[in-house]
Amino acid sequence: MTTTQQATATGRYADVNGVHLYYETHGQGRPLILLHGGLGSGEMFAPILPTLAEQHQVILPDLQGHGRTADVDRPLDLTLMADDIAALIDHLGLEQPDVVGYSLGGGVGLQLAVRHPAKVGRLVCASAQIRRDATYPEILAQQGQMGAGAAEFLKDTPMYELYARVAPRPEDFPRLLDKIGEALAQDFDFTEEVRGLRVPTLVVAADADLAPPSHFAEVFTLLDGGLRDGGWMGEGRPKGGHALAILPGLTHYSIFMSPLFAAVALAFLDQQS
Repeated sequence: MTTTQQATATGRYADVNGVHLYYETHGQGRPLILLHGGLGSGEMFAPILPTLAEQHQVILPDLQGHGRTADVDRPLDLTLMADDIAALIDHLGLEQPDVVGYSLGGGVGLQLAVRHPAKVGRLVCASAQIRRDATYPEILAQQGQMGAGAAEFLKDTPMYELYARVAPRPEDFPRLLDKIGEALAQDFDFTEEVRGLRVPTLVVAADADLAPPSHFAEVFTLLDGGLRDGGWMGEGRPKGGHALAILPGLTHYSIFMSPLFAAVALAFLDQQS
């Protein structure tokens, strides 16, 4: 992040749905809401934020229990957090901002587009599986160990360093891990929700993500993609304006800070409707 952007970034709180939601605003232009991954915060996008903020007003919330937003007495549920972002859109008086979400934030963005389609312009949904069973078995096994008992081990990680530095109540870290563990243990299948999606959506994944590239191609198929030749004039592309990008040389743990991710997201968002 440049010195200029540090000076112009504004951090504020919005009281939405019983959550004291922290958000920052960077840059100017068409509004873009940028949603971080689990155990992260808006700060995780620092390597690509200058690029995104060159032509866009980037609104960077910290989701429930993450970053500078304190936890509240409710589960970590994608639909509830999506409703928080919908309320933030209303609070800020935004008209159909674009939404870019990664991992947990991708799931929140997807639910936002499903539940509040009139509030979203375009959606970039990155590294977010739509079925739990699409995740590699060894990752599911690791996720099964998530809970308060992992707090001591995670204290040596950058995720905890960030949490301890900015969280309103750093002592809540074990509680957050318990909630994340409970959320990860729940089965989910958003196939029908995706099939009915009306917001133009870019599905993005790393070529070495938490699920195989074939899963994200399957998501694209649900959006009328990959079923026919696109045609000389693009007449065979998905009717809803959807797109797919599998990014080479990246993983789930590097895609969110990759210049390639920023480039494909902006290329999709800046298309003419």
